Amino acid sequence: MMPDLTIRNGTLFDGLGNLGVATDIAVHQGRIAEIGRLDAPGARDIDASGLYVTPGFIDIHSHSDFTLLVDPRAVSAVHQGVTLEVIGNCGHGCFPLVDKGLAKNTIYGVTEHVELDWSTPAAYLDRLEAAKPAINVLTLVPNGQLRQAVVGLAERPADGEEIKHMRRHLDEALEAGAFGLSTGLEYPIEMGAGAGEIAALLEPVARQGLLYATHTRKRDQGALAAVEEALATAQAAGVRLQISHLLPRGGRADCEASVELVDRARNGGQDVAFDMHTRDFSLTFLHAMLPPWAMAGGLAGLKSLLAKAGNRTRIHAHPSIVTGGGWDKVTLLDNDVAPELSRLDFAVIGQRMNMAPGDAALELLCRSADAARPLMIIRPVYQPEDQDLAFTHDLCVPGSDATSLCPDGPLAGSAFHGAYSWAAWFFRACVRERGLLSPRAAIHKLTGQPAAVLNLADRGVLKPGARADIAVFDGDTFGEAATLWQPNQTASGMKFVLVNGALVLDDGVTTDRRPGQVLRQGTSDR
Repeated sequence: MMPDLTIRNGTLFDGLGNLGVATDIAVHQGRIAEIGRLDAPGARDIDASGLYVTPGFIDIHSHSDFTLLVDPRAVSAVHQGVTLEVIGNCGHGCFPLVDKGLAKNTIYGVTEHVELDWSTPAAYLDRLEAAKPAINVLTLVPNGQLRQAVVGLAERPADGEEIKHMRRHLDEALEAGAFGLSTGLEYPIEMGAGAGEIAALLEPVARQGLLYATHTRKRDQGALAAVEEALATAQAAGVRLQISHLLPRGGRADCEASVELVDRARNGGQDVAFDMHTRDFSLTFLHAMLPPWAMAGGLAGLKSLLAKAGNRTRIHAHPSIVTGGGWDKVTLLDNDVAPELSRLDFAVIGQRMNMAPGDAALELLCRSADAARPLMIIRPVYQPEDQDLAFTHDLCVPGSDATSLCPDGPLAGSAFHGAYSWAAWFFRACVRERGLLSPRAAIHKLTGQPAAVLNLADRGVLKPGARADIAVFDGDTFGEAATLWQPNQTASGMKFVLVNGALVLDDGVTTDRRPGQVLRQGTSDR
């Protein structure tokens, strides 16, 4: 049998944290056929002399639910060796869709390029499969969409009948192949979610041995109590827990205390881990400043709502992910609504608009009602030593917390910090620049470790019989080119990427192949 492809003379890291070994690898029919010194040629031979050969990288925290439908080439990911993304995070995602206008508030990257013409989880996954993404994808069930589908924008716990209805949507999603449940309890849609409804939703997740990933509440003030809540909720349900971007925004002491809480739970036998994005700032929608009741009429109805006495004051009193650090720390990103105000913080924007910063933010939201893309903001929150604390921890894996993008085509005008840089930054900064991790340790955090969190036995590792998701790169040059104000620059140093045995990056050039699979738990693809 002639292999479809051989990779020769590289330094192979198996993804399990073992030392690199100089050897060859053969790929046939989408799987790894053999590892060892190979004499016979393949239909295609790749000389990997001086390069690392590793499992494809796994992005455990992605928001590409919609952008992979718009442009499934996922160029930003492919150039970083990413072969699998986990979507449906932070309670955001593309199903179930009942009120589709409302649902847009909880979909990152949503535009008019793709019509929201599905409703159910199965229909969404079928639509994603039909798009033929270049990379593999699996999804969690986004609780924000569960709540919007049943409770709407009510800022209160769901009642008994509503919980039953949410459970029906959840059961339908798990039956369709979702890998677990995610919550985004800091976001307006889920702030009212009570402990009882979360416990009820976790019952089938725990029963099927699936994952609970949570973006916790109050990550500015009250972060430690929020981490304790997540741990207690998961422990009571008997479910595996992944705490999304664990480190809070309240400073170093809170960061250390949060890690200590996770360590204590893990040492006590709880199955818990966490992830962190690689940005030193938080990134979200400007409209996340609004309480749920203020979103009832969408941004189109915000102007009339603000004209009613007391509403503006109520909005400003609402604690949100946007305003927790003060308006002088909130910077408006590049946009088409008020391009002259891009890259300015809201203290300055308020001065330019001759109004208080919070009122300026509301005015811009009113103006953006018909915009093609929602307004986005960033807040500086982490120091390098905070990142070091996270990424050197045994339980932490990096994630993009971004959407996969492409520098040309329908996504050319889109930006999401981290999309083009997260894995490349992680390897450059943690291995070469800061010396925090050895190459094998960093590769393990990008491959075998997230695969273990997801219970994927045949991905994230190089072994005979495993799926041939493979990255080949220069360990001395792999790194990001993206910057804060030029985020859409493809990473450098990645040479070849295989997804299910097919080359999606060939000698540094993206191909037209889209061999990715939509993985569904409970099937042979798992």
